[in-house]
Amino acid sequence: MKHYEVEILDAKTREKLCFLDKVEPHATIAEIKNLFTKTHPQWYPARQSLRLDPKGKSLKDEDVLQKLPVGTTATLYFRDLGAQISWVTVFLTEYAGPLFIYLLFYFRVPFIYGHKYDFTSSRHTVVHLACICHSFHYIKRLLETLFVHRFSHGTMPLRNIFKNCTYYWGFAAWMAYYINHPLYTPPTYGAQQVKLALAIFVICQLGNFSIHMALRDLRPAGSKTRKIPYPTKNPFTWLFLLVSCPNYTYEVGSWIGFAIMTQCLPAPQEFRD
Repeated sequence: MKHYEVEILDAKTREKLCFLDKVEPHATIAEIKNLFTKTHPQWYPARQSLRLDPKGKSLKDEDVLQKLPVGTTATLYFRDLGAQISWVTVFLTEYAGPLFIYLLFYFRVPFIYGHKYDFTSSRHTVVHLACICHSFHYIKRLLETLFVHRFSHGTMPLRNIFKNCTYYWGFAAWMAYYINHPLYTPPTYGAQQVKLALAIFVICQLGNFSIHMALRDLRPAGSKTRKIPYPTKNPFTWLFLLVSCPNYTYEVGSWIGFAIMTQCLPAPQEFRD
């Protein structure tokens, strides 16, 4: 069995960083990354990008060395992806923030609306209903992150979490400020508008959850399998006949319902799934 020699160069400077001798031909890129980490511990596998060309695309972890267009002496180019953070941690951070921030406005903690309103309660039923719906949505997201979602990538760049959290946390604060404001006025059409919008919100939340479960079942645990989703016996999945990602359709519908219920314009900005 022939073995490969693998040299890893810095994609920017072309400096030789590592030389691996007698690499098995069936070795994967993931295994090569692990070998590279032994000589450069500061670059753990998740922050490594290995490619055949300095400006080319990153090779996949599951790519096999002998199936790549290289000779017995393979040259790979390394780029540092920066500090990484797990997707589970990212999602938990993104979703816990809006849940906590909204409750700060709902309970009217000091320094938000003025001292005379500290820890007071709104007299409008829709305000309390909105808090229940908002909390339910983000608690659902947190639980789905822990028990439903299966991620094809283990990590993402740490710097992205600040951008993502700014979006989620910022719009949650903007929306919560108006809905829980002491001068907030209920929807124009009263209880009928609230009930209709609440029904839209609940139906879309059930639909969103159903799609997430359907997508989860397409990917066995621990794999990166990608399958084409099809409708199941669950009526909420029949939307697959019309769109490829109905979870986003239901997510948009949920926040439209929430916006109608509260008559608050910033609410639809929370639609990211």
